[in-house]
Amino acid sequence: MNILKEILETKREEVKSLKKKYSVLSFQEMEFFSKSNLGFKTNLETRNHISIIAEIKKASPSKGVIKKDFNHLIIAETYMKHSVDAISVLTDEKYFAGKIEYLQQIASIKTLPLLRKDFIIDEFQIFESKAFGADLILLIAGALTKSQIRDFTQTASEIGLEVLLEIHSADELKKIDLDLNKLIGINNRDLKNFNVDINTTINLNKLLPSSINVISESGINSKTDIDLLKVNKVNGILMGEHLMRSENLDSELILLKEWCASEG
Repeated sequence: MNILKEILETKREEVKSLKKKYSVLSFQEMEFFSKSNLGFKTNLETRNHISIIAEIKKASPSKGVIKKDFNHLIIAETYMKHSVDAISVLTDEKYFAGKIEYLQQIASIKTLPLLRKDFIIDEFQIFESKAFGADLILLIAGALTKSQIRDFTQTASEIGLEVLLEIHSADELKKIDLDLNKLIGINNRDLKNFNVDINTTINLNKLLPSSINVISESGINSKTDIDLLKVNKVNGILMGEHLMRSENLDSELILLKEWCASEG
């Protein structure tokens, strides 16, 4: 079964409903739309450690409920206390048990950039992301055409959002203008079947120019994984499930920051 295809079919119906509830003008009138965003990419380029995007994730299609005692605000506050580099907020409701309201509520207390992680297939969702407090958005190359990637990236930039463009295969590089998209996420999880292999990052990173900032996503669970990413000059990680399953999030974040610290 192609899980991505199923999710995108659902998302198309959700966007239809969204357009009945909101307009671009109504988004522009919301609290966060006119506020300056917290930058992620510029700061990423000046760091000498592996940057951490820590994710707030209650469930997934492949694993079901990951964190039963889930409180998005407490998790966000813990991430902010430990000064991770950004926070990823899953907003897909049907498959990941997220909510757009989680993003909005965290945005009201944020001290760090917020990534809206969802399946964006329409420019309308980009305006929604800005209105609900995102600083950057995830675009998934496997879900979009070449022209959509270009147009969505430009729309995001025009309203002050950064873009993390996610790829999973070398074929997807044909869709990307690397002069426009310089922040690339490499997903170690195949969204068609949800199998995970960290070597996906290693192999695809070799195909990208050194000017590209690379974030490795999914399947990162140990110091060994992070050491491997360091050797391969990866700029950052997006980690969700490992943190959500930890018994003591504070302790896990202290350890993770040690793993990601510069050797020198």
